[in-house]
Amino acid sequence: MPRQQVPTLQFPTINGSDYDLVKQAPDNFTLIVFYRGLHCPICANYLRELGRLLPEFNKRGVDVVAVSSDQRDRAQRMFEKLKSKQFLLGYNLNLETAKNWGLYISTSKGMTSIGLEEPALFSEPGIFLVRPDQTLFYANIQTMPFARPMFTELLSAIDFTLEHNYPARGQYIGAV
Repeated sequence: MPRQQVPTLQFPTINGSDYDLVKQAPDNFTLIVFYRGLHCPICANYLRELGRLLPEFNKRGVDVVAVSSDQRDRAQRMFEKLKSKQFLLGYNLNLETAKNWGLYISTSKGMTSIGLEEPALFSEPGIFLVRPDQTLFYANIQTMPFARPMFTELLSAIDFTLEHNYPARGQYIGAV
């Protein structure tokens, strides 16, 4: 729920550190990108674009992390595909945690178009902007890997938000 505390989020990262969202201290936001895993070619392209734009997010006081439920070996292979050593990439996302974040869970359909086996269970994509006080500012949750928000548009939205002190929206829970 916007303007409310987000669920906990902890996982290991490829660089050897343990990520814990509550220990993060971005100037403006943490951008969390939940991706499907190594088996998803759309994810690889999407994360490459994010890697290209990391300096732009950092200029705006946005810390960036991406995570999937892949095991370390598959996450390492994804990291190598990204060709960005600055990329903070997590793995072993607990699927119960994914559900707590509102992500959809899919079952394997077997071999993918790129010849990789899908995991038995994995989360579908989600993007979240979280304020430094651990409250939700923005969420985009998907049931499919297709038609994701463009990171350039998200950068423009962040610019507008910061310039106009724009509040998180969608917080109303009363009767309609």
